[in-house]
Amino acid sequence: MPDEPTAAVRYKEIMGRARRSADELREWERRRIDELESQIAEAALRVERLAEQEVAVQERAHRWWRMAQDNVERLSWIEPGEPPPPITSARGEHLDQHVEEIRTAYRELTKAVEALGWRARR
Repeated sequence: MPDEPTAAVRYKEIMGRARRSADELREWERRRIDELESQIAEAALRVERLAEQEVAVQERAHRWWRMAQDNVERLSWIEPGEPPPPITSARGEHLDQHVEEIRTAYRELTKAVEALGWRARR
């Protein structure tokens, strides 16, 4: 059985494989850390952009509400009431649709107030 490796040679082979495996695992972990840090940074930027977009949309809706109040305040027989609260269930994916609904409602209100004519006003 001279072709069989000795126990010492076999031990060295096993230790070499273990070292290579540990090195490969460390390298994979380093790459994974870099990948996760990159994803976290991208997500943080996206959250920041979406927060800015949310504030902009809230300000826009508030402006429409103030303009609607101005239109309605010209009518002596109706009170505009309090501004509506933000709808927390609104989905960001549908932002354009939500904004368009607000815009459309404002236009309809403006047309309705204008259609009332001077007799319905103060």
